[in-house]
Amino acid sequence: MKYPEHSIVRNLDLPGPGLIRSINPATEEVVGQCSALDAEGATEAVSAAAEAYPAWASTPVSDRVAILDRWLEIMLAEQDELSHLVSFEGGKPVAEARLVDVFPGMETLKYYRDHAEEMLAFRPVESEQLLFRHWKAGYRFDPLGVMSVITPWNYPVGIPMAEIVPALVAGNTLVFKPASATVLTGLMIGDMARRAGFPPGVLNTVALPGSATNALLDDHRVCKVLFTGSVDIGRHVARRCAERIIPAQLELGGKDAAVVAADAALERTARGLVWGAFVNTGQTCASIERVYAEASIYDALVARVVELTKELRIGDPSKAETDVGPLTTAGQREIVAKQVEEALEGGARALTGGKLPEGKGWFYPPTVLVDVRDEMEIMVEETFGPVMPIMKVRSLEEGIRKANDSRFGLTASGWTTSAQTAERLQRELQAGVVMINDHVVAFAEATGSWGGLGESGIGRAHGEYGLHELVNIKYVVHDEGKDEATPWYYPYGEDFDQFINAAMPLLYGKGLERYASLNNLASTRRFRERVRKTTLAANLKKLL
Repeated sequence: MKYPEHSIVRNLDLPGPGLIRSINPATEEVVGQCSALDAEGATEAVSAAAEAYPAWASTPVSDRVAILDRWLEIMLAEQDELSHLVSFEGGKPVAEARLVDVFPGMETLKYYRDHAEEMLAFRPVESEQLLFRHWKAGYRFDPLGVMSVITPWNYPVGIPMAEIVPALVAGNTLVFKPASATVLTGLMIGDMARRAGFPPGVLNTVALPGSATNALLDDHRVCKVLFTGSVDIGRHVARRCAERIIPAQLELGGKDAAVVAADAALERTARGLVWGAFVNTGQTCASIERVYAEASIYDALVARVVELTKELRIGDPSKAETDVGPLTTAGQREIVAKQVEEALEGGARALTGGKLPEGKGWFYPPTVLVDVRDEMEIMVEETFGPVMPIMKVRSLEEGIRKANDSRFGLTASGWTTSAQTAERLQRELQAGVVMINDHVVAFAEATGSWGGLGESGIGRAHGEYGLHELVNIKYVVHDEGKDEATPWYYPYGEDFDQFINAAMPLLYGKGLERYASLNNLASTRRFRERVRKTTLAANLKKLL
């Protein structure tokens, strides 16, 4: 397979002075390499986006949607090559790459292809204020300008597509920086978009080392930054954007909790927890990283979770029978190993896993921990690896309280067979997404918003709410201007004061006092000369 070798700016390959090598985490061998831009190259990409913006912003939404349709056709035709590249660079089993990365990316394209025109169409609004009832008012959803999109390595297709596609269909132009660890996948996405027919400069995909990323934050032509990644880098992005008073949409870390009620279905719950904790080797911002199970189900649940975990097949992600591959980077494996080691030293027990394996590849075995304590780092800090700590709680109340006792709030799940308990969990769990009897998969639902509370980030992606984060929600008013003067224009004076005095109880009062003000209002010159009687008559029922 031939991989892209350069950044794509103005739909042309743009070589850079640096070099980024992509490493297969299962073999530690080089998958491929590409040239890397520097800050000057990143600025050139912003220039390309700025030049393309006026024409793209004025392009009809129907034309933008047609390009999404061609992009979807290309991705569908090449999904096998894309899924294998995701596996080679990130370590996911190929089938899992299709399921959790490519599939959501294609769903995003389909969703906005089918619904963007409706969601971006002008929305008329009838004025509530009686004096404004003659207006033709409503909301426009106009593009904002040039945006930077900076994405991580854990989902190198699904996450970029969820941010790039709505931003483009809304009429913005972009500079997209994929993570260095999965840079080839990012460039392949950019190449697909180029072949789909986006005009030059609308989407620019840059291979860029992290040290040069400030060029995408500080350029005065960038009006918004979409960043997905760690809390520490998110703070840096937010600070740089705050200096220029531009918005940053941040999807950061998670320490997601699963609360298991006493009446939960054991088999479904155990299987759901194992998948939710270990999919993508636990490298998901929405992975299950804490489990709180009521005492009456705890022992049976732990036993079944351990059985299922031991059945997982760990190994070469290119083989069809593999369930769990390696972590994507050596550094991430070190973080996971350190957290587990400290937990074990503090009294936790590993019922499976918990030890660094020998040999090639950045593997770490799926690990189930018990006897954990609230203050342990494994229960507080994001692990981003295949570790499931399970804690016994005395009641559902305690489980909810512990789940909410976190500075993160991305997603959470509750496990129960009771509709009443489900409603309570949805209401009381503090997170941007709450699922009952499942976890993680809400990311693949295009209508569902995605984003969290606290240090999990700012803003929402996906669906209509996500699209409207990427536009100027513009309230517009059209008064045909047929009147020489409105009731509120100068001059003021005693007659105007009488007019306002009478209008206020009529509009906002209750009972008979409203009708008592009618004579006072009608007796003013301001009413006789400047109030539209036809508008008043048409709205008399609402007024009275």
